[in-house]
Amino acid sequence: MRARFSAHILKNVEFVIETYHPSCQASNERDAISESVHSHWLRLEIISTQIGSTPNEGFVHFKAFLEQEGEAFCLEERSRFLKENNCWFYIDGEFPAAIKQGRNDPCACGSGKKYKKCCGK
Repeated sequence: MRARFSAHILKNVEFVIETYHPSCQASNERDAISESVHSHWLRLEIISTQIGSTPNEGFVHFKAFLEQEGEAFCLEERSRFLKENNCWFYIDGEFPAAIKQGRNDPCACGSGKKYKKCCGK
């Protein structure tokens, strides 16, 4: 999970595509993945990890904070990963509703400032 988030920060589209499970055929979604990767990602917060029904299945519940068009957002997901040949691959995820950051909320970048005085300028 952290490696995939780092790939988003580094705008490494190929790594993100390669770490999707082959059944996802992520290369067919290259444009959408590229658009996501080229968003302004701020930080990642891992909430929990969990082993699935087998040792080769795992779940990561996380929040990823990003900024788009001057507004901060929080993407929350419970991702499912499958381990094959000693490598973990993203297979799918569940998404609760996105959280839109208010102007007086603490900034998602972690600065401790209000959003309107930081990334919301």
